[in-house]
Amino acid sequence: MTYSPGIASAFNKTANRSTHLSPQSGMCSLCTENCIGTCEIGLAAVLGAKTVYPTTTGTNQVGSEKDYPLDYSHFNINGRVFGALGVEATYEEATIFNVKLERTYGKHHPVKMALPIFLPALVKLNWEDYYAGAAMAGISCVIGEDARTKDPNLVMKDGKVVDFPALENMAHCFNQYDRGYGQIILQCNVEDDMLGVPEVALQKHGIKALEFKFGQSAKGTQPVNRLKSLEEAQAKQAAGLIVKPDPSDPAVIQAYEEGICPNFYKYSRLPLWDETYLTERIEALRQMGLENVYFKMAGYDRADLERVLRMGSRLEVDMITFDGAGGGSGYSPCKMMNEWGYPTIVLEQMVCEIVEELKREEAWIPAITMTGGIVSEDQVFKALAYGNNDVTAIGICRGTMAAAMTGKQIGAMIASGNVPQHLREYGASVEEIFGDLADLRSLYGKVANQFPTGAIGVFSYLNKIAFGLRHFAALNRKFDVCYLDRTDLIPLTHDAKTLL
Repeated sequence: MTYSPGIASAFNKTANRSTHLSPQSGMCSLCTENCIGTCEIGLAAVLGAKTVYPTTTGTNQVGSEKDYPLDYSHFNINGRVFGALGVEATYEEATIFNVKLERTYGKHHPVKMALPIFLPALVKLNWEDYYAGAAMAGISCVIGEDARTKDPNLVMKDGKVVDFPALENMAHCFNQYDRGYGQIILQCNVEDDMLGVPEVALQKHGIKALEFKFGQSAKGTQPVNRLKSLEEAQAKQAAGLIVKPDPSDPAVIQAYEEGICPNFYKYSRLPLWDETYLTERIEALRQMGLENVYFKMAGYDRADLERVLRMGSRLEVDMITFDGAGGGSGYSPCKMMNEWGYPTIVLEQMVCEIVEELKREEAWIPAITMTGGIVSEDQVFKALAYGNNDVTAIGICRGTMAAAMTGKQIGAMIASGNVPQHLREYGASVEEIFGDLADLRSLYGKVANQFPTGAIGVFSYLNKIAFGLRHFAALNRKFDVCYLDRTDLIPLTHDAKTLL
């Protein structure tokens, strides 16, 4: 059998002509000469290198389509009927409402979260409500890499960013609803770092937390974008990006004018940071006011995982997020999203092994977040339990953004008097339809009526995750998520059993 998808995908709206396929290649078993090319091969025959990346990005999210042979579904959740851990074993105390979900992390500047959930980096689609909803839910979230490219008023001088006014609005989306839980974090890739974004963020825009990104999230390499003209290529080069072929080369300019120049591509650099550089860099930024330091890592080689964890330990990093294969939300190569890296549960196994080594050495252990294809409370419970309390939080990126987009869209439809058919049984107004407004009012007062519906959607979705998580924890008579461990999981397959 094959675990890989065929050569038809929602990434690029492709489809096989036939229902009869060759499993290994994914091609139609009968490939005919008069086919108009609806599959990925046909699209590549027309669009070429462009089809390495999804063609359906922009106002959409894209995620892995591979059915991995091992994931959290290979476990069921255990249950118990005796006693209570974390509360008094009484009918009044041992209730789902007394399940403690709060987590605290960080060494020098502790951060408290209301839920064991973390929102990984995004700065696309409805990011405003993504950040606002995180503050409402009481959890930390990350402004994604290259956020500077979203700012039409960005000011650069001598190859450095000197003003980034859009960052204040990004942070404000979170800060205006900050209730003392969680934190807004700015992610920096190698080019953000080279261009001086951390200094501007700390010194001009009040950012207190930075996340250093190793690689392109869970997807390995940095993105490559085709540019439309020589002028665009020269502008990108002037902004500090690598552009190939070199648009400042007179021979390339002449070739462009003669109509024989190849396509221009801009390329984001791969991080080549090492311990020496990051030690000096982080110390300098802490002197400027940086309070919390985060790393973002993915399913790279095990030696690299250990190196990043040990680096994080020595530098007293507050949290490291590990992003496993199976997730996705952004602009990464199609086949890389499907075919690269460790599935999340396998990645979690390796991370926990390394953490246990650090514990035996009595080293500082950064908080660990696991993310990658997790969207529901059963998956959150399983990932936390599998982490044996070495995992502080579970990242939910794509699902949360889906909630932000849906909440915003439904709010707009309600405002126009066009309530979606499937919601009409609940009412005709925001107050009637959005069921968790009462919970928001308990936190903020009646000002909750003025919340953007996309942010309400994020809060409500995460509230559902929390409510369901409380049920599973109480089912195991554990009334604090810090008690969750692998005894709370039941393996369903031989492979799953070997992981316990």
